Order: sequence, then C-alpha cells, then structure tokens
Amino acid sequence: MSEFAIITAFWLGLLTAVSPCPLATNIAAISFISRKAGQKGYVLSAGLLYALGRTIVYVLLGTGIAAGILANAEVSRFLQKHMNEFLGPVLILLGMVLLNWLGKGISFSIKTDKIQKKAEKSNVLLALPIGILFALSFCPVSAGLFFGGLVPLAIKEGSIFSFPLVYGLGTAVPVILFAFLLAFATKAVGKVFSSLTHIEVWVRKITGAVFIFVGIYYTLVHIYGLTFK
Repeated sequence: MSEFAIITAFWLGLLTAVSPCPLATNIAAISFISRKAGQKGYVLSAGLLYALGRTIVYVLLGTGIAAGILANAEVSRFLQKHMNEFLGPVLILLGMVLLNWLGKGISFSIKTDKIQKKAEKSNVLLALPIGILFALSFCPVSAGLFFGGLVPLAIKEGSIFSFPLVYGLGTAVPVILFAFLLAFATKAVGKVFSSLTHIEVWVRKITGAVFIFVGIYYTLVHIYGLTFK
C-alpha cells in the first residue's frame, strides 16, 4: 500500500466533497449545524457526527463491493492480471466526466427538503443519519469518483477497508472545517463558501485533465504494449 495511493484516495474524497451534488448536501448540512452557531459544543458535535455518517456509508459500500469482487477467485485473478488495462479507459472516462464531457444532467439523489425540515426541530444526533442519507446522493461526478476511481484503486492496492476509510475522511474535511469555522469564526464562513465554489471548478478541470493523461498513458502501455524511455 503506497503513500501515493493513500493520498490519491484522500484526494478523490476531497474532490467528491466539493463536487456539485455533494457540495449542495454539505451546504444543507451546514445550514442545519449553523442554526445553533452560538453553541460551540453542539456545532462541533454535529459536524463530526455528520462526517461520521458519510464515512460509514463510503466504508460499507467500498468494502462490500471490493470484497465481493475479490471473494470470487476467478474475478480476483482476472483483476490482478488485467487491472492496469482496466484502469486506463476508466481514468479517461472519469476525466471526461470531471470535465463535463460525459454524463451531464444525469443524477441519482435522495430528496433532502423533508429531511432538512425535520432536522430543524431535532437534536444533534440527527446529524449522523443525515450524513448517511446525504452520502447516498450520487451524481455523475461523485459516482464516477467513488465507483470508477476509489473502488478500483482499493482492489488494485489490496486494501478494501483502508482506502474507503481514507476516502470517507476526505469527503468529511469540508464539513468539519466549516463546523470549526461556525464555532470559532462565523463571519468567515460566507467568504470561504464563495471561494470554494470558484476553486472547485478549476480543481475539477485540472484533475480531469490529469486523469485523462494518466489514462491514456496506462492504455498505451498496458493495452497496446508501448514503452516510453
């Protein structure tokens, strides 16, 4: 398990967190947390519980899918032999999704308006199930990053628990950050949100271009057998 692969898993999680669909649900969660911005203990607890809920979902999904694939001996041998061949086209497609060249307008999400209304009247413990439910909202970008990026990476590195965990922690970083900001620097939250929405566009484009470049390299080397010296 290489350090670069771990960093990649964390980066995929962080990129997922600031992608349009997850970012929208994270903003909804922040609005839930901020209703008691004056209570530092409540804000921090709610932020951590929400982050824990999201992480649980990604760990269970990632571990379950990866373990199910590896449990089949034939599938396991096939993937160990051909994973690099598989990763090339996947990275290219994932890069195209990040650049909005594919999958635009397709989404699967859980309605959050009713949950949000109930949350307004509930206590801090609701942050945990809210995190779980919001994590199940997938759009092309977030689904591509998780199913097309994280799961194959976990299988390739042979670490079906650690990588989903690191990914989940990556998705939780913005919410935890904003929870701390709400608790200790409420006025700065609006500015950070504004900056994040602008930064996300460029980060997503740069990452998409890198994924396509690496995908082309993997395809040329592992499928067509080309060598670069």
